[in-house]
Amino acid sequence: MAFSFSFAGDDIEDDDQSLTSPPPQSQTLSKPAAASSSGAGAFPVQGKPLLPPASHDFTQMISRLPSKIAFSLLNVDLQDGSTIQIPRRELWDVRVQLMAEDDADGPSESEAGLGEHDVKTGIYEGGFKSWESSVDLVKVLALENSADALNRGPCVVIELGCGTALPSLVLFQWALAERKSGPKNPLVLAVSDYNPSVLYLVTLPNIILAWALQLRGQLPVLGEAFTADGELELTPEVLQAFQDSLTSRQISFSFLSGAWSPEFVDLLYSSAFAPSLGANAKTLVLGSETIYSPFALECFSSTLLSILQREHQERPSGNARAIIAAKRLYFGVGGSLDDFVDKMRGLGTTVDTLFEEPTGVARGVVGCQLC
Repeated sequence: MAFSFSFAGDDIEDDDQSLTSPPPQSQTLSKPAAASSSGAGAFPVQGKPLLPPASHDFTQMISRLPSKIAFSLLNVDLQDGSTIQIPRRELWDVRVQLMAEDDADGPSESEAGLGEHDVKTGIYEGGFKSWESSVDLVKVLALENSADALNRGPCVVIELGCGTALPSLVLFQWALAERKSGPKNPLVLAVSDYNPSVLYLVTLPNIILAWALQLRGQLPVLGEAFTADGELELTPEVLQAFQDSLTSRQISFSFLSGAWSPEFVDLLYSSAFAPSLGANAKTLVLGSETIYSPFALECFSSTLLSILQREHQERPSGNARAIIAAKRLYFGVGGSLDDFVDKMRGLGTTVDTLFEEPTGVARGVVGCQLC
């Protein structure tokens, strides 16, 4: 099924730097979308196989990048009066890359996310768009001074359903700013999205943009990499400097795609985390707009619980916590933040309210930990 949430504030458009939340409208449904050629579907299609989880090689992903990427900046105003600027690749630039590649297999999935629908169930799960709840999550991370926590010891950040990865981008920028000299603790950022194309086309480019904007005044190679047209040239020298910066700061990325499942969790722990992290590593799990339907809520809750339990088993001296942002109610679809809170408490976790937006499209952010 293809549908749009019909919330004007849900999708933060590229040319809109203000974040508004007009009153909710009813959901708009359209005709069922055609099944993907592989026959694999995402929740909530019952009776269809899930897209299997897969990890993606960092070096290979970099090799697939275009020669330059166009971007805009999203301004997020914080409670202390400061503003965070988060870079995002322009969607029109994604379309240009797809047309240039003329990939017969990829565009059917990718182009679904570049049309008029927010979600096409079983084909595309909304990753090309930036959602307001992800901005709420950014504000909570800033309010909790998460930048400081990243440097107190080994740290793992897992963003489930990352899409444009706004929360991970902000944490990455903070880590780059703090890790200028001296010994550094390992930081692992594991980002996942249902669609592999989202990781290649927006998640990784956004990560590189965040790095370049943060260090443009420190690295000579970036001096001429930014063009007057709002683009970043991805020369071999720029890409090598990006990888060198990660190595020198002990920051690593892992990229996973596919449906949330026990197999997804197994892959996460077999491919993402180095044994050198130790038993005292702190783990932060992030998620925004991941519970938009009852089936999505069920899959996400089960996966989140499995990660928290796995962290407790493998890092008993550490501290595993999740911060989840969502709308209070997804009209016409059935998911709700209250249902998620009830579900997680029923599974044995403590849940605390961290942020509430009662006006317009009501939203909230909650924290979850094992009891």
